[in-house]
Amino acid sequence: MALTGEYAPSPEKWVRDQVELYERTGGREGYLLAGTPYPVVIFTTRGNKSGKIRKFALMRVEHDGKYAMVASKGGAPKHPVWYHNVKADPDAVTVQDGEQVIDGHARELEGAEREEWWQRAVQAYPPYAEYQTKTDRLIPVFLIEPR
Repeated sequence: MALTGEYAPSPEKWVRDQVELYERTGGREGYLLAGTPYPVVIFTTRGNKSGKIRKFALMRVEHDGKYAMVASKGGAPKHPVWYHNVKADPDAVTVQDGEQVIDGHARELEGAEREEWWQRAVQAYPPYAEYQTKTDRLIPVFLIEPR
C-alpha cells in the first residue's frame, strides 16, 4: 500500500520534474539520471519532522527484488535529509521501479552485508566510489526489502 498523506515536492525543480515525469509515464521516461546512462528508481518516504510525503530519485541498485538506498549526497560531509526520514520510520518507504511500486522495510546495513551491497552500488553507479573518497563518513547503505 502506497504511503498516504500530504505530498511536499522537493524544493529542487529538477527533482520535482524528474519524479513527476517518471511517475506520469510509469518509468518509461525520466528513468535515467540527467545526462547519464545510469537508471534510477523513485523512493518515497515520510518526513520525520513534517510527516509529509517526500519523493526523490536514487540510482537503481537492485538484486533479487531488493533495493539499496545509498546515502551518498555526492560525498558531502552530512547525510542527505532523507536518511533521517528512513531512520525514523523504516516501514514508511516505497520504491517505484518502472510501473511496479513496492512497499518496503528499510534497514541500514553493516559489515560484510554492507560491503556486498556497496559493491553492487558501485557497479551500478561507479561515481559512488569517488564520493566515498570525498567524505570522512562511511556512506550509509539501506536495504529495502518488500513487506
